[in-house]
Formats: sequence, structure tokens, C-alpha cells
Amino acid sequence: MQFHHNGYVSADPRKQPAAGTGIDRPKQLPDQMDVLVVGTGPAGIIAAAQLSQFPQVHTRIIDRRPSRLEIGQADGIQSRTVETFQAFGFAERITSEAYIIKETTFWNPDPENPECIMRTDRTPDDPTGVSEFPHLVVNQARVIDYFAEYAYNSPARITPDFGWEFKELVVEDGQEYPVKVTLLACGGEAAGLERVVRAKYVVGADGARSNVRRSIGAKLSGDKANHAWGVMDTLALTDFPDVRTKCAIHSGAGSILLIPREGGQLFRLYVDLGEVPEGDNGKVRETPLEEIIQRAKAILNPYTLDVKDIAWHSVYEVGHRLADRFDDVAPDETCIREPRVFITGDACHTHSAKAGQGMNVSMQDGFNLAWKLGYVLTGRSPQSLLRTYSTERKMIARDLIDFDKQWSSIMAATPEALQGQEGAAEFYVRTAEFPAGFMTEYAPSVLTAVHEHQDLAAGFPIGKRFRSSEVMRVADASPRHLGHHHRADGRYRIYVFADRARIGEPGKVATLANWLLESNESPVRRFTPQDADLDSLFDVKVIYQQDYASMNINDAPKIFRPNVGELGLMDYEKVYAAWESSDIFEERQISREGAIIIVRPDMYVSHVLPLDSIQDLAGFFDDVLVPRI
Repeated sequence: MQFHHNGYVSADPRKQPAAGTGIDRPKQLPDQMDVLVVGTGPAGIIAAAQLSQFPQVHTRIIDRRPSRLEIGQADGIQSRTVETFQAFGFAERITSEAYIIKETTFWNPDPENPECIMRTDRTPDDPTGVSEFPHLVVNQARVIDYFAEYAYNSPARITPDFGWEFKELVVEDGQEYPVKVTLLACGGEAAGLERVVRAKYVVGADGARSNVRRSIGAKLSGDKANHAWGVMDTLALTDFPDVRTKCAIHSGAGSILLIPREGGQLFRLYVDLGEVPEGDNGKVRETPLEEIIQRAKAILNPYTLDVKDIAWHSVYEVGHRLADRFDDVAPDETCIREPRVFITGDACHTHSAKAGQGMNVSMQDGFNLAWKLGYVLTGRSPQSLLRTYSTERKMIARDLIDFDKQWSSIMAATPEALQGQEGAAEFYVRTAEFPAGFMTEYAPSVLTAVHEHQDLAAGFPIGKRFRSSEVMRVADASPRHLGHHHRADGRYRIYVFADRARIGEPGKVATLANWLLESNESPVRRFTPQDADLDSLFDVKVIYQQDYASMNINDAPKIFRPNVGELGLMDYEKVYAAWESSDIFEERQISREGAIIIVRPDMYVSHVLPLDSIQDLAGFFDDVLVPRI
């Protein structure tokens, strides 16, 4: 972390100086704003947190609740999400208070005594080593707290406006603030009071019963699996030996997915309530808590369960539904008008909770959208960039629902039905990369190039997230994960993996570096605002192949040693060497002839290019960014 670039800082460096709309920010919800986010759930709060890095953009986030969420329903945090937490600066803190899933055990009927269960499989949580980050379990409310803290500590000083419920909206083209939103005050003396505000863009993160979705005429379609589950967070005494391990349990009496929770004693049980008869009309949701407990006891036989306290419980029916569109542009308006209203998270895709994907995928929705809104509203990108949100995220939601249907079906199946079929353990191992969050792969578009040069860096697939690896920081001989320096600050990353030429020698890296710094065709010169730091839009780093101990950082080209901040101090965190204990060139299959890797602000690889493809590098950003004035 660097924080002295504008002068000595003695206070908490995570609290950045207020700027732009963060200075004298109105405490009360104003009549006009650039972005109105509806809902402080995972999708909404991460969108606000990312937009807090764009202080020129006036963002407000509302929620009908009177204050912060205290008990969250979601709890599973996948490794890709922890990577995202790293970008927002709180991965270590939230990991320290979370339950870390190391293994999953699988229980099935004992062949010699089918009325009792026995452990049949044990698998590591990350069998292929796909990430250096763990799989966590932590209360959704704490996740929201951390993002809220980040948003408040960022330059825009964003804080939620509680006590406002979204009612409806209309888009009135031709207005500076074209989205007219009607809100209702909740609670207090003003309860029931209607108020109209205007925004340039609205983000609907208001859940499965989204009123924003209804207002734009988007429709959910899909099916129900006609299967119900009871879920409860419980404090209990039990002799079940794996109560502090994630478990998938199948017995003749039904199924349980057991998730240990943070804090040492709390654990969550998803308890199979069986098939829901036709015409039930939601009656199953009235299943008494005591019945759920009794079913859990029967499934765990021969082990005992003495429930002492229930922190939260609910009943839900498995359903898989997907919105027909994720923004307010109707099919017959495509390419005619640009979107003004977006839906994220449960507002546009619903599924079961047992795959642990809801909160995780929802946060990636918000992350994907927010940096694009920031770019458009600050003039960095054309409005057409916003079309990519619906295109990219609808494909991911569809893949999620397909996966969840398979997992839910396996979890609901009886032991007899699974005979001769792929069981829970086999499916879990085979598909481990998907629930971990690493199967997302964006198709070619203005943001994602075709795979013409993918062979130069096979370990950084275009369209997938940038997978970190350790390198040696030359300035202080400090091993660092390269990807951990990717902060959610709205910048593009350009990683230059050097060829065999040594630092300071003439060659492709030196030529590229000089072009990036001096040429009028360079994206750094074309798109970086004239009054901004050299690296304010593009964070350009270099990774050499030679031994760091033989290197002098002053020999690195100037583009990799920019002067930043009010004092013009040098940035020492852009020059790296391959570390012999973990050679990134070997681990990520990077050509020894070098390569350029472009990574977009939400951590996905946009392009792979040869070191000398400067024209392709220049042209890639033509449809994404607007040249500086």
C-alpha cells in the first residue's frame, strides 16, 4: 500500500482524502444524482464501493431498511470473491473472522446398517489449486459492512440513505437526468411520504421481487424443481463428528448440506423437506421449525442433535429463473438507444442457495457494471460501453443456473436414485472450478479480444480473470503476488512480460516503453487526462526474466517508474522479476519472447499481444475509451 505520495500520512491510510462529490456531500438524499443504486445487498453495495473511486460521479444508494443489515441469509464466499475483496482492500481482515472451508466430507447410508449414515468420501475444497485464496463462510451482513466502510473511506464518501423504498420509475429522454424515480419514505414521521428524484442512471439491486425490474418491464422466466428445503443457523450440542466440516449428507430419511459458520460453534443446516405437491401454493413455506429440526435429527441418525438456539431460519422452494434482459432496452430498441436502468443480482437471476453462488455472482454483477458507469459518467468511455453489461452477465447467469440445476438435483436425490450415477463427491471434484468462481469467460467484444495470440500466455486465458502468481519486487526484494496489486481503483492494467533482454538493454521492452511514454498513438498519451498522474488510467508494470539481485531499478524505462502525486515522487511498485521459487513465466506458460497482458478494471484479461504489436495495442482501446481533450 502506498499513501505518502501527496505528503506524510499518520492516520489510517485506508481513508483516502475526500474529493469531488465527496467534499460537502449532502447528508440528505438530494433531488438529482448521477447514479441511484436501489438496495444495499451484495450487488448494490459493491457497485457503490466501486463508484466511490469516481468522485466526479454523484452516487446515492438507498434501502428500505432503517439501518444496516444485521443477519444475512447468504454466507458462502468463494475464492474468486475473496480475490475481489483483495482488490477492495479487506481480504485479510474478513478472512481472519471467517470460517475457512478446507475440506468437504460426504456421508451416505451404511451398507451394513442403511438406517445409519457413514462417511464415504473426503475431498479438499480446492483439489486443483486454482487459487491462493480460501473458500470462506461469513455472515453476509459483515461483507456488506466491509464494502460500506470502503465506500465511506473513498474519495466520494458514499454512505447509504436508509428508509427509502423504490416505488416506480420512468425514463424521459432528452432530460439531463432522464430517469424519474418515485420513492416512498419508510418509518418515522415521514412514513408513506412520496418523493420524486431524478438520476442519469439507476441500478436495481433490490432482490428477487425487484420493483426496478417490474418498472422496466423485464420478465423472469424459468421453473421450480418442486423440492423444498428448510434452512437454519443453529447452536447445538451434537456428537456428529464432522459438524465443523462442510458436509453433504444423504440418508434414507433425506439430505442435509451442513455448513459450519464463523465463530466456532454456529453451523447452518439445509434440510431436505421433500417433494412439494402440485397446488401447494406456498404452504410448504409454513413448515414449523420443530418439523425441520426433527427431520434433521432423523437424517443424522445414529448421531444426536440437541438444538440450543436458532439464530435464523427459513423455508424455500428451489427455483431457477432468469430475466429476459438486464437493462431497460427492449429487444426492438437494441442499437437505437442506450440503457439507463440496470438490474443486478437476484433481481435478474434466482436459484438455490446450496451451491453458494447467489451472493458471489451478484457481487460480480455489481463490479462489472459499476466501473463501466464510472467510465461513461467521467467521459472516459462512450455510452455504448454500457451495452456490454447485459451481454456479459446474462451469459454468466445462464451458466450458473445450469450448474445449480445439476447440483440441486444431486443433493435432492435419494441414495437409490444415485446408484450407478455420478454422486455428490464426484460432481463436486469435477466441477470445483465453477463454484469457486473461476469459470467465467467473457466472449469476444469491444472489451475482450479474440484469442489470436493466446499461445504467448496460455495461463492468462482471454476473457477469464487474471490469475495471480508470485514475483519479486525489485525495489525492496520483496516477493509479492502480482495480482494482489490490482486495486478496485478503476484503472486498466498493462503487464509487460519481458523477453530475454536484460533490464536497461535495447530491445522490444525498451522500444515499447518509449512508445508508451512518447508516442501520440500510445493509449497512455491519448487517453490519460492532461492534468492527471501518468498512471491514473493505466497501471503499467514490467516483469523481467533475469535475477532481481543483478538489477538496478534506475535502469528500468521511465514508464515503469512514473512520478506521481502532488510531490512527484517515484512509484517503486511497478518493476518486478521472475522469482526463482515461483517462476511466473513457467507457472502461467508465458513465452520467453515476452508478451503484453491487458487487464480491465474488474480483473478480467482483455487481450494478449506480442511485445512489438504496438499498433494492435493502440487500436484495442479505440472503441472503449474516448481520447482526452
